[in-house]
Amino acid sequence: MKALQKSRRNRAWIRAFLFLLAAVIALPVQLRPAAAQEPAPRRNIFDMLFGGPRYERYERYEPYQPRPRRRYQRDGSVIETRPRPRNRAGTGRAAAPRPQQQQPVAPPAPEPVAKLETAKQVLVIGDFMAGGVGSELESTFAASPGVVVSERSDGSSGLVRQDHFDWPGQLPAMLDELKPTVVVVMLGANDRQQMSIGNVKEKFRTDAWFKEYEARVAELAGLVAARKVPLLWVGLPSFQSPSMTSDAVTLNAIYRNQTEKVGGEFVDVWDGFVDEDGKFVITGSDVKGQQVRLRGSDGITFTKAGKQKLAFYVEKFVRRYLGEMASPDLVKLDGTNLPPLTTLPAAPGQAVPVHPISLSDPELDGGKDLLGAGPLPTVMVETPRDKLVKRGEIAPAPAGRIDDYRITK
Repeated sequence: MKALQKSRRNRAWIRAFLFLLAAVIALPVQLRPAAAQEPAPRRNIFDMLFGGPRYERYERYEPYQPRPRRRYQRDGSVIETRPRPRNRAGTGRAAAPRPQQQQPVAPPAPEPVAKLETAKQVLVIGDFMAGGVGSELESTFAASPGVVVSERSDGSSGLVRQDHFDWPGQLPAMLDELKPTVVVVMLGANDRQQMSIGNVKEKFRTDAWFKEYEARVAELAGLVAARKVPLLWVGLPSFQSPSMTSDAVTLNAIYRNQTEKVGGEFVDVWDGFVDEDGKFVITGSDVKGQQVRLRGSDGITFTKAGKQKLAFYVEKFVRRYLGEMASPDLVKLDGTNLPPLTTLPAAPGQAVPVHPISLSDPELDGGKDLLGAGPLPTVMVETPRDKLVKRGEIAPAPAGRIDDYRITK
C-alpha cells in the first residue's frame, strides 16, 4: 500500500514538473509579437538544454540630423538658422584641410655643350667609388666647353686582383689616347683580401702584404708622374664596419706617402663623412649644407648626394689645373666672331680704326715713357694726414666751427 502511494506521489511531481516546463517554454512564444520592438531577451538554461528559439537582435540606426545653428539679435529674435557642419570624425566643427607640403624642386641640370677641340681632358680611374666621382664631375663640367671628363673605372677592380683588371698594364694606353691634363685615382675599397705574390697567397694585414701593396701603389703613381701629368689620389672614406674603417686609415697613409713622393696631391675626404667625434655617419651635410642621406644601407656605397659631396672635394683640386678652361663662359674666338676694334666715329659715317700698341715701343701713341716712368716731383706738400701721423700736428679748426676754441675779440 505504501509503495502504491509513493508511486502516485512521484507521478504527481512529474506531472507538475512537466506542466511547469511547458509553461516556461511557451512563455517566450506568447510574448514574441508584443516584444518585437523591445530588445531581444537573453536565452535561459532551458533554451540551451532543450533547444529553445533563437532571437535576432536588431540595432536601430538613425540618420544624422545636424542641429541648427541660430543667431539671435539683442531683442531675442532669430536672424539666421543653418545646420552645423559635420566632420569625418563625427559631430563638431569641420576639420580644416591640411596644407600640402611642397617637395623641393631640384634645379635643372645644365645642358651639355659642344666641347672645344682644344678642351682639357680629366681622366678618372679606379673602382666603383671612382665611377661615382667621374659621373658627378661630368655633370659639373657639362656646361664648360673647355673641359672633358673621361671616366674609365671598373667597379670590382683594385690593386690586389690584377688577374681581374691590371691597372698598371692598362693605364699607359689610356694616357696615350686621352693625353689628360690631370689624372684622378680612387682605389682600395676592394683590396681588403689576400694577394698573390708570386706563387704565395699572402693574407691581408701581414707585413709582406703591405710591402707588396705599397710597391703597387708606387708603380701606378710613377706611371702618371713619368708623363709629367698632375696626379690626384682620392683617399678612402670611413665605413660602417669598424674593421674596414681601421683598414682605410692604414691604406690612406700608403696612398698619401707614395703620391707625395712623385709630386702628386692626396685628396683627403675623411672629414666629410664622419661626425664631430670622427665616427661614421649615414646622414650628414651635403654640398649645400642640408642634412641628407650620404651612404647606402650597406655602410659602404654612396647615395646620389654622397657622390656629389665626394666629387666636390675633387673638383676644388681639378679646377686649379684647368684654369680658365673650366669656365662655362669660355667661347671659341676666330676670325668670324671677333668684336670690331673701332672707336666712336670722328665724323658722321666715318670710323677710326684702333691699332694695337706695343709696350716695348711707347712712341707709337705719341709718348716716350710709360705711365709712372717719369721722376717724382721734388717738392712734396704734406697733407693734414701726414702731419698728424708723422708729427702729431693737427691743423687749426676753421673759424666759427664748434671745435674752434680761439678767443676772438
